[in-house]
Amino acid sequence: MIQKTPAEIVLIKKACEITRDTLVYAKSLVKPGISTFDIDKSLEKFIIDSGGSPACLGYEGYPAATCISVNDVVVHGIPSKDIVLKEGDIVSIDIVVAYKGYHGDATRTYPVGEISEEKAKLIRVTKECFFKGIENTRIGDRIGKISHAVQTHAESNGFSVVRELCGHGIGRKMHEAPSVLNFGKETDGPVIVENAVLAIEPMINAGKKEIWMLNDGWGIITRDGRPSAHYENTVLFTKNGPEVLTLEKDDEHQPR
Repeated sequence: MIQKTPAEIVLIKKACEITRDTLVYAKSLVKPGISTFDIDKSLEKFIIDSGGSPACLGYEGYPAATCISVNDVVVHGIPSKDIVLKEGDIVSIDIVVAYKGYHGDATRTYPVGEISEEKAKLIRVTKECFFKGIENTRIGDRIGKISHAVQTHAESNGFSVVRELCGHGIGRKMHEAPSVLNFGKETDGPVIVENAVLAIEPMINAGKKEIWMLNDGWGIITRDGRPSAHYENTVLFTKNGPEVLTLEKDDEHQPR
């Protein structure tokens, strides 16, 4: 596990600040009738105007600035003019910002207009899974403490956890060691060290856990066609506990 220096943490926090602000802007764009392509282009401009760069663009050939995944698309949905949001959809927007060589990463799943009770519960529980994962996790604990808490909360609410995708370390690279699974035992994984920075991201399905990859080589969908939600933040682990670097200023979990 990579322990970040104070100078690195300053740059990571700035990348995360831009990421957070971009998510706030993204939420304002989500409405029936807008294409995921138009959302992506607006977010790309916002990131650049904020002094960052969209780290997803060109990453291993990825063609867009953000990943935008609708309904049964779990992650890595490619924005398209042909994908137009409609009332009742849910949409996950995954944003990674690079700033002076360091990264911030966060995702939210948003409702499009009025949504079903099941979809609303799925979004709520997925967010709760993230906070359950970090609320009692401290330096010296194993990463499995996060993983086990996420799985327990998701499954106790009747949902399932995607197995093939996971969170990760983050810093100079978008994806660094270690992997942060969303399932497993509390005793699994490496020990969390001071000044570790992790992107923790529950990906929760309303139905079964099994997934498929789309023919575009990027999008991942649920096999049963049921909706999926995604909630992610970049988290710094300090002596005083976890600090969520990409949390919106008005979020109820923001320290007062």
